[in-house]
Amino acid sequence: YDGYFTQKRSASGALGLHPLQKMTAAMRMLTYGIAADGADEYIRSAEATNLESCKKFVIKVYEVFGERYLRSPNEEDIARLLAIGEERGFPGMLGSIDCMHWGWKNCPKKWHGMFKGHVSEPTMILEAVASQDLWIWHAYFGLPGSLNDINVLQRSPVFTKLAEGQTPPVNYSINGHQYTMGYYLADGIYPRWATFVKSIPAPDTRKHKTFAKRQEGARKDVERAFGVLQSRFAIVRGPAKGWKRKEIGDVMKACVIMHNMIVQEERQTGRQSCTFEAMGERVTVSRTHAEQLSSFIQMTHRIRNQGEHDQLKLDLIDHVWQKFGNE
Repeated sequence: YDGYFTQKRSASGALGLHPLQKMTAAMRMLTYGIAADGADEYIRSAEATNLESCKKFVIKVYEVFGERYLRSPNEEDIARLLAIGEERGFPGMLGSIDCMHWGWKNCPKKWHGMFKGHVSEPTMILEAVASQDLWIWHAYFGLPGSLNDINVLQRSPVFTKLAEGQTPPVNYSINGHQYTMGYYLADGIYPRWATFVKSIPAPDTRKHKTFAKRQEGARKDVERAFGVLQSRFAIVRGPAKGWKRKEIGDVMKACVIMHNMIVQEERQTGRQSCTFEAMGERVTVSRTHAEQLSSFIQMTHRIRNQGEHDQLKLDLIDHVWQKFGNE
């Protein structure tokens, strides 16, 4: 795909570095989190070459594989997700959502006020949606660490396709009530939208305690995904040493793509048996701009409907109690 990762001869006829040397240097930097000069003796290449190889490698990984491994889920994926959600006691569940902070060691001093949040160092935020098999379906990275999850959500494109009517349909029934939008499991800071289901802060009955236990257990999927991502790519676990936000973003996107590659490989070899993510009601939108805007606004109001959120939560509490109340 890229001429940089081909072996060439110099003007004197000497062979240059083999493509495997360049890619191995990049992979060692990503997986072990080592500096560019940490692989020079093993790879037999200079620090500047290793750094350049890593920068080009992550960019090309996104360009070649981004469309496939950061794609929106299709109807088959949604059917698989809904089946898993039903088995776990949450019909209509399409994954869990949360945010992760990645420290930025070389953040410019003039930006520290913007990038420092609840931790003492500058950070950047990754918002992600993950399913039970740890596939990361939505990854939105780069916002400053001073924002909280609600601020990130307001800027995130996580529900853009749903609001535009470009997602496959989701239809399910709980306690005799029909629903046409899937939902994500979220923690307490997220708003009361129809597309989120949150736990009960202080459950005082057996029914509420059972629901809170099941919701909080299933919601840990995204936390597990963050942990596995950091364990596989140590560069994400330690503070980012880059100077430019775009370069750091390229690293994060490439790590998420390769993480999903591993998840797919484990699924195909039988080491996992699980699902994927998506949601939405199909909206037939006219080519007329005014009607298109009207449909978008109407769908956005549905997504943020607090009444539907409360009704869905009550139905799920009863459903979980009927399914797991005797355990």
